[in-house]
Amino acid sequence: MKQLYRIYKGKNKEYRKKYSFSTRSISVSGAAILLFFVLFACDRDEVFEKEQYKNVFALISESDNVSRKFHELGEESTGYVAASLGGTNPSTKDIVVNLVEDSLLIDAFNKANYDVNVDKYILPMPKDKYDIDSYQFTIPAGEISGKLPIRIRPDGLSPDSAYFIALRVASHSSYEVNPEKSYILYRVRTKNYWAQADGNTSYSMRAKLRIQGSSGELEMPGTKVMHPVTKNKVRIMAGNEKYESDINLFNKFAIVLEIAEDNKITISSYKNVEVTQVDGDKDYPNIFKVEDDGFKTYKTFLLRYNYKSGNSVYEMKEELRLEFDEEEEENE
Repeated sequence: MKQLYRIYKGKNKEYRKKYSFSTRSISVSGAAILLFFVLFACDRDEVFEKEQYKNVFALISESDNVSRKFHELGEESTGYVAASLGGTNPSTKDIVVNLVEDSLLIDAFNKANYDVNVDKYILPMPKDKYDIDSYQFTIPAGEISGKLPIRIRPDGLSPDSAYFIALRVASHSSYEVNPEKSYILYRVRTKNYWAQADGNTSYSMRAKLRIQGSSGELEMPGTKVMHPVTKNKVRIMAGNEKYESDINLFNKFAIVLEIAEDNKITISSYKNVEVTQVDGDKDYPNIFKVEDDGFKTYKTFLLRYNYKSGNSVYEMKEELRLEFDEEEEENE
């Protein structure tokens, strides 16, 4: 404002003629502007204070409104949709929250994330695989959280599909809900002792491969992705077949390892591959064991089998190892 006043009082008459205002008008305008900013600042502080102290609850999820939970195959387990209440002051009233299922949320998620790649779409959880006894839960007065239980029965779910239970807030008895966190997509993921159904369980591999009829044996280091199938079955790709998240490849080249209570392994075809278990090899006796070398602990498979790819039969000897922490797994 002072700079503008100096310009007006300067020697540039043309400028003064073009902008014909008085010092009085500047003074009045300056006072008005100052008053505006004072009132704006007061309003802003008042709004901020109200927002800071306001009680607002939200359904707890990751940034994409998805809550991802693992459930053990072979048993029924309980997961929870949880809510958290924010605000500086403690609440003085119960918040009774009613949820409803809404499959349109799954449609919107798939469209936004996968568009026309329908093969990647996440599926609604089959109704016979879960129970919600009540869609109502409460955040008690003075507390900051509440939760709704969901009983999950994961047996029979495909390791190659993802599943959602879509829920949104239909009503609540008091305070406010964060509109951006007023719905949740509960994603059910399966696991067993040996693997998790997310494609990230990778065993290190040391293998020997020989094409039947040849004399040479090929050393074959690498990794193998393992998926859970049932409580005591896992799936891997046979031999050196390339791993991709493609059901057609799984059907063509995947094998299943069934682990008995005595840790002996039965090898079979997942779908179409011709595979034959070979027993009697003392170094690869088709067993599972837990190894502890004094520093680290490993889940270990020792496998011996033959499988056919094209016109060739491949003789496989495999050691698969996964480092793990027993205490961490017990606490999951």
